Parts: sequence; structure tokens; C-alpha cells
Amino acid sequence: MSLSTHVLNAVTGRPAAGLRVQLSRADGTVLAERHTDDDGRIKDLPAPEIGTHRLTFDTAELSPFYPSVAIDFTVADPAAHYHVPLLLSPYSYSTYRGS
Repeated sequence: MSLSTHVLNAVTGRPAAGLRVQLSRADGTVLAERHTDDDGRIKDLPAPEIGTHRLTFDTAELSPFYPSVAIDFTVADPAAHYHVPLLLSPYSYSTYRGS
């Protein structure tokens, strides 16, 4: 199992570099904290166990409305790769299960 994320600033059409991202379990236990690279990616998040987890993105510098974005997701297949991207603009965001 592997986990990655990617953040794109929809206003500039560029990756969101240097954004702090935290991975935690459903009970709030923090598993990792990383910053996106120059391409807006984090490729080295620890592989979480089966169950529900949360990625919390510190988006205050990019959005006057959303100081943070939390995405809950469920790991069901321990052999799968999970990619959780975030597309962010000042007043909206979206995500999907990436590849």
C-alpha cells in the first residue's frame, strides 16, 4: 500500500509548493506531517493501515475562505496505491481518487 497527494492552485494553474499537509488516523492520531514539493506533490507519506484516515491541508495562504481542507478517505485494500489530490481555488475545492 502506498499513499501520495498533489495540490494544484486553480487560480494560477500551478502546483501549490510548500503547503503543509498532515496525515492522521480517524481517532486524530497524527501519523505524518510533510510539505508539498516544487511540483505540489508529496510522494513519501507513510502507508496507513486499513481504515479511515484524514489528510489535512493548511490552505490559509491560498484561500481567504478555507484556512484548511480536511479530506477523509478509507483504505480498504492494503495492496493498492491511494492518491488523494486537491484542486484549490480561493472559494472552492475538489478532490477525487487519483491513480
